[in-house]
Amino acid sequence: MKDETKLTRLGRPHDERGQVNPSVARGSTMLAPSAAALYDFPPGRKHYGRVGLETHDALRSALSELQGGAGCALTSSGLMANTLSILAATEAGGEVLAADCIYGPVRNFLLNTLSRYGVKTRFFAPRMGAEIADLISDDTQAILLESPGSLTMEMQDVPAIARVAREKGVITIIDDTWSAGLTFKPLQLGVDYAAQALTKYVGGHSDLLMGAVVARDEALFQRLQTTERSFGFHTGPDDAYLALRGLRSMSLRMQRSADSSLVIADWLAARHEVGAIRHPARTDHPDHAIYARDFTGACGLFAFEVPGWDIATSERFLDALELIGMGFSWGGFESLAIHCDPQLKRTKTAHKHDGALIRLSIGLEAPEDLIADLERGFAAAAAAR
Repeated sequence: MKDETKLTRLGRPHDERGQVNPSVARGSTMLAPSAAALYDFPPGRKHYGRVGLETHDALRSALSELQGGAGCALTSSGLMANTLSILAATEAGGEVLAADCIYGPVRNFLLNTLSRYGVKTRFFAPRMGAEIADLISDDTQAILLESPGSLTMEMQDVPAIARVAREKGVITIIDDTWSAGLTFKPLQLGVDYAAQALTKYVGGHSDLLMGAVVARDEALFQRLQTTERSFGFHTGPDDAYLALRGLRSMSLRMQRSADSSLVIADWLAARHEVGAIRHPARTDHPDHAIYARDFTGACGLFAFEVPGWDIATSERFLDALELIGMGFSWGGFESLAIHCDPQLKRTKTAHKHDGALIRLSIGLEAPEDLIADLERGFAAAAAAR
C-alpha cells in the first residue's frame, strides 16, 4: 500500500463502533478493577494518564507504521523530540558527534545543558559520509544528523553514516522534519531514532506544538520509552488528535508546497540579484545526488543567497512582503520568510556565502501571487540601495 493511502487509514479504530476517527480520550486517574490489579499492569491496560490514552496510542501507531519503526514516543515540541533521543542514547562520560548544520536550539541543548551532565559534543562538517569513521572515538555514543539542514540545506550521506555507526556500536539520530517521515525513510536506511517536529507538516496549520521520535527496533524503543517516562514527558490528547487529523491531508499539502517551491526557485534563479539556490530537489544543488537517491519527494522549505546584501537590506526586503509572513516555523498553509544570517552558528566549519541567506517556507497559495509578493520585496530592497 502506498503511503498516500496509508495516511488515510493509519491510527483509525476500524472496529465495531464504526468511528472514522479515534475519539479524544482525556484522563489522569485510571481506576483498577481490583486491589490485586493496582500494581499489575498487563500490556494494553492503562494505569495512569501520563503514559497516554487511546488518542495517543492511535498517533504513536500511525507514525511508527509510516516510518517502519518498532515504537514511537510523543513530545511537546520538535526540540524535545531531539533532546529525548539524545538523552536516550547517551550517558555521563560519553560524547555526541553532531552535524554542524543542526537546529540552533538543539545546539544550545548540547553545549549548555547536556554538557552539565558529563556528555561532550563535537561537531562535524555537514556534508560528511562514511569518512565520519575517522571521527568516532571510544567515547562516542551518538551521531546526530539533520539532512537537509533547515537553514543551509546541506545534506549528509545518511546510509553511509548509519553503516559506519552500526559497525562501531554508535546510535544514530536524525531530525527528519524536512521529510515528515513521508518522502524519506531514515529507519529503513539504518538510522536508529528518527525525530521530527509534528508542529510542521504533520500539523500543517500553524496551531500545534508537538514532536515525535520513532525507534528502529524494539530494544531501541524500550530505551527511548524508559527515558521518556523517567522524565515525565507528556502531550495532551487534543494535540494528538490534531496531529492525526493533519496526517490525512499531509501528502497533498507537502506535494503542493514542493511543486510551488520549485516554480518559485526557478523564478529566483533567473533574477540577476540572486546567487545560489539552496533547494535539494534542484539539479544544481551540490547534494542533489543524495536527494535523488534517498528521497521520493521534497517539501516547500528552501533558501537562496543574495550577494551584496547586508542585514538592513534583507530587512527592507522582508518588510515589503504582504502575503509572505515573517516567523520562525514552516510547514503550515501560509508562506513564511526569514533572513538566516543572525542565527547561522557554526563550530567546526564556516558557512560561506556572499551577502544574505533568505529562507522561504512555501505554503498553499498560488505561486504567481507569491512571486508578485517577492517582486515587491526586491523592488523595496533595490530602492533603498
